[in-house]
Amino acid sequence: MTDETPHRTGFVKRFWQRIRGPLARSELLKTVLVNLISGYLRLVYLTNKRLPGFTETIASQKAQAPYIVTFWHGQHLMAPFVREKSVPVVAMFSRSADAELNARVAEKLGLQTVRGSGGRADSDNSGKGGARALLTLKRALDQGTSTGMIADVAHSPVREAGQGIILLAKLSGRPILPVAYAFSRSKVLEKSWDKTSIPLPFGRSAVATTEPVFVPVDADENLLEEKRQELTRQLDAATVAAYAQLGLQPPAAR
Repeated sequence: MTDETPHRTGFVKRFWQRIRGPLARSELLKTVLVNLISGYLRLVYLTNKRLPGFTETIASQKAQAPYIVTFWHGQHLMAPFVREKSVPVVAMFSRSADAELNARVAEKLGLQTVRGSGGRADSDNSGKGGARALLTLKRALDQGTSTGMIADVAHSPVREAGQGIILLAKLSGRPILPVAYAFSRSKVLEKSWDKTSIPLPFGRSAVATTEPVFVPVDADENLLEEKRQELTRQLDAATVAAYAQLGLQPPAAR
């Protein structure tokens, strides 16, 4: 269900624009919002009936650990709830001020975080801490800790895997696990860059994954591009499969 109206979307945008300045300055306000958001996401998780196979799909991740788990932007809000609980995960978040709230919510829900950028095909993200963050994630993988990255990069083509996650897979030799978590009831923010889907309580939920994507440590530029396209296809397939379990089509983003 995607019953978001332009009026409601406009209200959300105006509200965020109004609070983002005070939010950046107020530690108390940040703490209150983190508690409210994380509490809401827990409510969504607890009140959405999980379809058969949900638990088994998540448990199957353990065999691939340490891994690089990935979601699409806009479909990632509930990602902390679809990990094998015995597998710790370090997740990358943007260094932007807007992403700080997301990172703190993720920490509240049990993830470790590192700040950086996934990297666009046509940009140098060295000034965003991207290289440093990737090295931190590689060290975590080398030490047996799984990691998480959003596959597509903010304000680049939506639902097109970026280069950063492919490079991390090459450097670490660990598999990328494409995962999608879908809900029967949601509100899509149509004017947002990534068509963010906000799940609602009291519905049904489904999770899907595909075969992991491996990137050889000796992959050249051509093979890296092939793997980037492969990850895009696999994550699209996982998204379609998750929504299909609910009898729905995924929200259009391209």
